[in-house]
Amino acid sequence: MLILGSIIDVWKREIHDYYWIVFGSTGFLLVFISSDITSNLWTMGFALIIAPFVILVWRIGMFGGADAFALIALAVIAPMATFTDSPISPFTTLSNAAVLFTIPFFINIIRNGVSKIKGEDIFDGFEETDFKKIIAILIGYKAKNPKFAFSIEKTENGKKKFDLIMHHAENQEYCITPNTWITPGIPYLLLITGGFIIQLAYGDIILGRLLGL
Repeated sequence: MLILGSIIDVWKREIHDYYWIVFGSTGFLLVFISSDITSNLWTMGFALIIAPFVILVWRIGMFGGADAFALIALAVIAPMATFTDSPISPFTTLSNAAVLFTIPFFINIIRNGVSKIKGEDIFDGFEETDFKKIIAILIGYKAKNPKFAFSIEKTENGKKKFDLIMHHAENQEYCITPNTWITPGIPYLLLITGGFIIQLAYGDIILGRLLGL
């Protein structure tokens, strides 16, 4: 479910709600042919405490509806699933995905570093503080032909400025202006998939570190 959904998300950046409804409904029905229905229902109910949280995060705009529904469907299909003895929680997949979310920051730093080495003036025309430039280097880069990305620059009084406000994952339009500073529209479902794989093979990265495991 997650791998196919990730492929669709990368390709189209949109997944219909029916996709998650079918998988989630199938997972729920399969509980009733299991050998321990009561225990499985309790485990599923506990895992579903993540549902109101991810719906709130979706409505705020930190990630898309497909990401929220994927986590809810996952809580139904494979609640608290892991192949290890490491502790996990209903939020483990999401917290692991949050750790993986730091990877794009390093990619942006490397990309901007390469541009500077090539002698490109990535801040040409900007009048900004060093602090905002550092933030821009972390979250984005100057793209020649943006695709599936959000603009993080604006013009005020004929001068370029960075626009570092949070972009709503579903309502904000993608930038198509050439040679513009952008922040990539990362398919968060990829990170959720990675987070779940880590949950299966390792457990909870953050919880494990807190407990010294």
